[in-house]
Amino acid sequence: MSYRDLRSLTEMMRALGYPRLISLENFRQPNFPLVAEMLVWLVRRFEPQADLPTEVDTEQDRVILVRTVVQFMAMKAHIKLHAKKLYQSDGHAVKEIIKIAAVLYNAMKTNTAGVSESGAGDESSALRTFGIGSKLAELKQTRQLGTQITMKGATLYDLLGREVELREKRQAVLARNLEIQEVEAGLKQSVKGVNDEIKKVTNNIENVASNENNLETKMEKKKVELERNQKRLMTLKKVRPAFMDEYEKMEADLKKAYEEYMVRFRCLAFLEQLIEEFERAEQERMEERQMATKKILERMKQDETLRSFEEGSNEMLSDDLDTDDDEALSPGEGGLEGENVNPEDTDIKGKSARANRPSGPVSTRRVYGSMAGPEDQDSLDSDSDMLLDGDSDDDEDEEELEVNEMAAESLKNRKSAKVKAAMADLSDDDF
Repeated sequence: MSYRDLRSLTEMMRALGYPRLISLENFRQPNFPLVAEMLVWLVRRFEPQADLPTEVDTEQDRVILVRTVVQFMAMKAHIKLHAKKLYQSDGHAVKEIIKIAAVLYNAMKTNTAGVSESGAGDESSALRTFGIGSKLAELKQTRQLGTQITMKGATLYDLLGREVELREKRQAVLARNLEIQEVEAGLKQSVKGVNDEIKKVTNNIENVASNENNLETKMEKKKVELERNQKRLMTLKKVRPAFMDEYEKMEADLKKAYEEYMVRFRCLAFLEQLIEEFERAEQERMEERQMATKKILERMKQDETLRSFEEGSNEMLSDDLDTDDDEALSPGEGGLEGENVNPEDTDIKGKSARANRPSGPVSTRRVYGSMAGPEDQDSLDSDSDMLLDGDSDDDEDEEELEVNEMAAESLKNRKSAKVKAAMADLSDDDF
């Protein structure tokens, strides 16, 4: 027993919550009641429902208690204890009790560490992340152990299945009387095999010196070859090739050419961007102009329909007037009824009335506008110009559309010519 083991046991039992105080002097002399109480308490920590004997008055009761504790710990916790040392109940028993107490103490430390980490994680963040990267090695080891356990279990199952047959053979072999001649022959064969192995080992030991010499010669050859190659490498580094000057000069020229190329490439990209923006602005301007032209044409069509509708209404009014005059000049109506009317007079009157009335349908032209006059005499938005000019406005709109299309085509041709000229300036001949 050492002072360190006894101190460790007292600290572990105090941390685990053992109700009794353990002194350093308790194990100077054999103290079986204390050892038995500690063993029962530790076993109850592993399994509260464990059935253990509590009487330690006689020697037989003590032996039963120690054997029960040893079997329980071997089966439940896989802890191998020395029964004789536990029965001595002195400093030797301390080392065996520490095996059980250390397992419980480590489990308690792990549990408290996990609780503290979880509490800190809850304070820092509501969701605790679990990193599996540090557990990959343990995962591989666990898989290997699981495979081994499965294989061992299958092997054990097969062996247990053959146990009935093998038991009979084993008992038959054990019950058979040994013959001295067979035993002697077996021993001689074993001795012969051992002698052969000894000869092989001695031969290998004798050949070690020769093998060492061969290896040393090979190492010297490799060293000489390494030194030769190093010298050759140094000479090759010192020699300057004949084409190195030209290579450096061409490298400097290439660097300058590359810088110039990059400058021109950036300028070209900037110009292409400007051209695209200009084309986009021109396209938008053309679309706005076309929309304005369409609006003007629609307005002119509306005005033409309105004018045709007014002319039709005027013709209808003139026809109504003609019919009213004819009825007024016809005989037998009004104050002429009952009188003799000369047909020649009626014809003359009708001719004079028709001569005074304007020939053809009455045409009226309505002019829109203000008395102050328009501010811009050339504006196309003036209703009076549209109505007075008529067909000439349609011709002008068609001509304007044709002019706009021709201007757009010429603008595109100029842009393509500018791009081709810029690309020709940046050709490889300039470098």
